[in-house]
Amino acid sequence: MVRDGPPPRRPLKTRQRAWAQGLARVLTRSGVAPNAISMASLVFATAAGICLGFTPRAEGIARPALFLAAAACIQLRLLCNMLDGLVAIEGGRKTVYGEVFNDMPDRFADVVILVGAGYSIANFSWGRELGWLAAVLALMTAYIRLLGGSMGVSQYFLGPMAKPHRMALLTAACVFSVFDNYFGLGGQTMALALALMVAGMLVTCARRTLRIVADLKKR
Repeated sequence: MVRDGPPPRRPLKTRQRAWAQGLARVLTRSGVAPNAISMASLVFATAAGICLGFTPRAEGIARPALFLAAAACIQLRLLCNMLDGLVAIEGGRKTVYGEVFNDMPDRFADVVILVGAGYSIANFSWGRELGWLAAVLALMTAYIRLLGGSMGVSQYFLGPMAKPHRMALLTAACVFSVFDNYFGLGGQTMALALALMVAGMLVTCARRTLRIVADLKKR
């Protein structure tokens, strides 16, 4: 059984910022569809994953440029994730199938970014596997949240390592990875970030599951 009413939204303080509201109004007046913004987030995520995947082959200034481009694309993906909801709800452009465009691209975006991050770790034989593991766990955190909603209880966005936390950590890892070669770290920055992410998402999966079970027991 699914709860009546609008789908729950991830609590974001940035939605209330004047610049975010202003940008959403500009997009609304320009006739930009919220579903198009949702798809743009997937484009930026794909670009971030590709940039990360190419870093091991890059030489000279190209390598730091790819990491910084990936960081920028990750933040643009998050910006789109925020703006699509603002345009849809506050801008009155919501559609009956909007939730499909709101949620499904996010799942693909998580996978392509995290797998790309794993492929950027060239100095460790298990780097790719770490990226794939992070991608699987990212899907699991979303699955557990949506499972709770499908059973009629709250959808929990709590972390650690919910989507905003993951992307903030990954953005920082991209920026600091620019200096890996200078300090002889050889991919350790990204490997550490993904390892922390995996550990955090395991905790997140457990916490969300326990909350759902507790809610169901109260019925």
